[in-house]
Order: sequence, then structure tokens, then C-alpha cells
Amino acid sequence: MVKILVDSSSDCKKEEGLFDYFVPISVTIDGKDYKDGVELDADTFYEILTSCGDFPHTAQPSIQDMVDIFEEVKEAGDELIYFALSSALSGTYQAACLAKEMADYDGIYVIDTKTATHMIGLLVSYARGRINEGASAREIVEECEELKSKVRVLAGLDTLEYLRRGGRLGNASAVIGSLAKIKPIITVTEEGKVEAIGKGLGVGRAMQMVIEKLSDYELDDRFPLYAIYTYGTENVEDLKSRLHFAGYRVADTRQVGSTIGAHIGPEVYGIVFVVK
Repeated sequence: MVKILVDSSSDCKKEEGLFDYFVPISVTIDGKDYKDGVELDADTFYEILTSCGDFPHTAQPSIQDMVDIFEEVKEAGDELIYFALSSALSGTYQAACLAKEMADYDGIYVIDTKTATHMIGLLVSYARGRINEGASAREIVEECEELKSKVRVLAGLDTLEYLRRGGRLGNASAVIGSLAKIKPIITVTEEGKVEAIGKGLGVGRAMQMVIEKLSDYELDDRFPLYAIYTYGTENVEDLKSRLHFAGYRVADTRQVGSTIGAHIGPEVYGIVFVVK
């Protein structure tokens, strides 16, 4: 059988039934270490974040945890596809490749998704559908390798400071959002890097720019458009209203968990979609 492994950067929920195995990424905040998705849920993380004023840190999953899963899959004679967080943002992909070598099993496939959070979730959802249709692991991997370049995100941030401090964005880019009322807009490039692509004077203008940038794309209507947020729903609800007025249908509203939230902060809103 074909199995799916995700880590907590995917923000996939167990109750969705999309994955078979899960490894947590560690989050350190306010002097304590937590396993994301196991010892820490999103709302609790953001409550700590907004109250303590600390800048959190993340650490990739244990290689041994991955080896243990790979060995279990190998013993069962199954195949496994792991959807790893972008290698440009974390060492998780490289760790998984090392774990695969240690397990010495060709039935393990590690995909560098070149993305994060609910963009990974879209890939996982597609893979689960193909598994249910009887596709092989190799077929699914080939299709997801092509699909991953078409999954997009546009997000408005309250500040770029979290990205800058976490080393996910250059200092020069952080200056874009250094003024209190300047709200940056980011995306994840096809190379898997976070890039600031615009700014607005205030949340309303930044939000409108997100929608304007969305109109530059031809959307693939076989896939849903998700509204995403970190903490505080006021911005995302406003965005959804604007999207509806502009003629877009939002399939669902999804929260970004602590693994990615640690690097972008609260009050974030955005959209995830697939282009043709």
C-alpha cells in the first residue's frame, strides 16, 4: 500500500484522514520546547507569542523518528511518500534524505515541496485522492513534482520582523515593512524561498493588493481556493468579503500552525490556490 508522511509544517489535521504518519517539528518559545501538533496547538502558541513578546525558534524533526517510520514501512512492504517542508526554509528535507539512506529502502519517496503549510496540504490532498484511485507511488510522486510548481500563496503580514529574525528573509527586505503602517505582502517562490512582493499603506490597501495580484493568475478550478490566517480572524474575514465581492469562491478558511506561524507572526491573512 502507498502511505503518506507529513510533518507539522503541513498543518494537515489528523481528522482529515489525509496522512498515515506524522512527525512533529519542535518549537521553542518563552524558554520552553514543544512538539508542534503534539504538545502545542495553534491558538495556545499564538497566545504565548502575543503575551510574552518572545521571538520563537523551530527545529527540524528527529532523524531517528523518521528512520523508525521508514523501517516500519519497509517491514510492512508498503511504499511511503513524505511531503517535506521547502529545503530553502528548513533542513527537514535533507534530514529525511539521510533517514532514507539509513533505512536503505527504495520504497521511500521524499518530495521537496518547495513550499509550506496549507500549500503542502493541497499536495497531500491530491496524493490521497490518487491513492484512492489506485495510482502507484511513483505516478503520484511524478504528478506532485509537477503540481508543486503551480501551488501559490499570497499573504499579508503585520510585520516582516519575524521572518527577518528567523533568517528567512534578508535585512534589506525587512526595511520594506519597518514603518508601522506599511504592511508587506509575501509569497513563496518556485525555488521555495519567501519573498516580499509588495506593500500597502495600511491593512486595507495591502489586502486589496493581494486580490489585485491574484487577478494576474489563471486559476485551476479543479482545486480549492483557501483563505488562511495565523491568529485573529478579523483580517481574514475582511479578505474573504473582498474576495467574494471580486467574484472568487473561498472553499475554506484554515489556520496556519506554530511551525510556520513562528516565522510570520500573528494577524497574518492570505490565500492559497493552484494555477493552470
